[in-house]
Amino acid sequence: MPESLLPNIIQFLSQIDPFDKIPKPALRELASQVQITYLSKGENVDLCTEGDEKYLYIVRTGSMEQRKSDGVLRARLGAEDLFGFTFLDSTIDSDKGYKAVAIEHTLLYLIPHSALQQLFKASPESAEHFASKAQVRLKSALDVVWSDKEKGLFIKRVKEVASGRVAVVQANQTIQEVAHEMRIVKRTSCAVIYDNDEIVGLITDRDMTKRVIALGASIDQPISTVMTYSPLTIKPDDLVLHAASVMMQFNIRNLPIVENNKVIGLLTTSHLVQNHRVQAIFLIEKIKYATSVSTLASFTPERQAIFEALVEGKVGPEVIGQVMTMIMDAYTRRIIQISIDKLGPPPCEFAWIVAGSHARNEVHMLSDQDSAIVLADDVTENDKIYFKHLASLVCNGLASCDYPLCSGDYMAMNPKWCQPVSVWKHYYKKWVANPEYERLLNISVFLEIRSIYGNNHFEKVLRDEMYANIRQSREFLLMLTNDATNTSPPLGIFNSLVLEKSGENKKTLNVKKYAITLIIDLARIYGLAVESDHSATDKRFQAAYEKGFLSEDSYKNILGAYEFILSFRFNHQLTALKNGEEPNNNIDPNSFGSFERGHLKDAFRIIADLQEAVKVRFGTR
Repeated sequence: MPESLLPNIIQFLSQIDPFDKIPKPALRELASQVQITYLSKGENVDLCTEGDEKYLYIVRTGSMEQRKSDGVLRARLGAEDLFGFTFLDSTIDSDKGYKAVAIEHTLLYLIPHSALQQLFKASPESAEHFASKAQVRLKSALDVVWSDKEKGLFIKRVKEVASGRVAVVQANQTIQEVAHEMRIVKRTSCAVIYDNDEIVGLITDRDMTKRVIALGASIDQPISTVMTYSPLTIKPDDLVLHAASVMMQFNIRNLPIVENNKVIGLLTTSHLVQNHRVQAIFLIEKIKYATSVSTLASFTPERQAIFEALVEGKVGPEVIGQVMTMIMDAYTRRIIQISIDKLGPPPCEFAWIVAGSHARNEVHMLSDQDSAIVLADDVTENDKIYFKHLASLVCNGLASCDYPLCSGDYMAMNPKWCQPVSVWKHYYKKWVANPEYERLLNISVFLEIRSIYGNNHFEKVLRDEMYANIRQSREFLLMLTNDATNTSPPLGIFNSLVLEKSGENKKTLNVKKYAITLIIDLARIYGLAVESDHSATDKRFQAAYEKGFLSEDSYKNILGAYEFILSFRFNHQLTALKNGEEPNNNIDPNSFGSFERGHLKDAFRIIADLQEAVKVRFGTR
């Protein structure tokens, strides 16, 4: 290569990912070994060919198509795109190969594998950016985006901040014995009480003061006579934010951390005071005590500020979804209670059910309402009038708080979705037995349900009914599979091949339609197949992996893809909010940098591969 071309090559490489992360001396050395190749339209690069040297390819100008060995399109590439990662790993099977074909006159830069190996030795941290496995590159990309900034207490898991010091006693022990045990376990103000293997109670030093000393109770009595029965508990992986909201909601100071019915620690208010409560917790507390919907509506800017702070703080998208869900839960419960105070007590038992992203704990700034009411079977026609008014007040109240009404009318204020348990059971039976388009659409919404107010047992009844019917119908999973794989990820987006073709969002990529929804649909199929109790997308994939329905590679790949795409969308929405614009899911490809473009393509290929796997396992090709 002529020395005169070197400055141009260095400048070009320094502007694209991952070369922009390489130290300048190393980049110059790498650039000096670049080879230049020109391809006419129709010429190809056969990456399956064995040879003495392998290369990483960079499209300088022009465009390429990648085709798998069976002719199926793998991806389309434009300027600044890289390919050949797969063949940098000598352990990759040859049947994973593909050909790259020029679909117009194209100029390529070729970097020898040997030159990259020298770079990795000199700069080991660069290796992950060039990793042959998409999951490794995605993780590396997220590590770059999520710097080591402090993410704050509230997004930590309770097991990270709680104390392991807690006394464990039996219900038949005396008050004195329990007090002695609490003294032995230094710095604990609480004892968890078991009856054989079941947690039945809790006692604190404050309880001892109020219920024993102040009343002059005998210290020889069983602790069960003064303990708090059926205490609330939390799981080790729950967010501190969730634990804090529970403590405020029920005015409690101690929360045992329980895993498999075994106490492994204790979270106290002192943990929160020492680490400062955060804005989201204050908002949830304000929501709890709001006395009108208009007051609740005035909190909307705070909710947006919290979303912006989470995204700017590089908090993981899973946690952002959980935090925004907790806030939407708080709004919904408070509006239900305000409405009940206005209408009077409900005439029969009911459950307020949420569906969609709300049920999955994946709420974001564009989430609308998906809800239903499940009524006790003894409901009367007069009773239904009450719930019609209740549903209208709640749904319209949420809308005034900037939670939009569902455009598909999947809300409790639609009489169709405010029905007794028996009718809901009939719905599920009909939907599963005959999954035609409209019924498939209906059940797709209500396959994810979560009760947030009222009789929570109704949720379990419906979930049991749903699985009982699905077990008897292989046709149902097949129909879900066909529906979930009808839309392919946008492997060709950078040549304007899968962009919106009309309207105000013309020539943009709808990242929800062509990526996020596809992943959620795939998770739904796997979750139903293994009868997971979870609705969250990541938890469904985890359940499928644990049951052997997903390999470790596929599991890590799809989680990495999902996480990266969500992060990409949240950052796009943050930019819109900062510019005073309405956030949406439509992104202009011209705004993509090489960093986003490369890693989005990794994610899209992972989605396409899992779609193929789902077809093989659950559908027909």
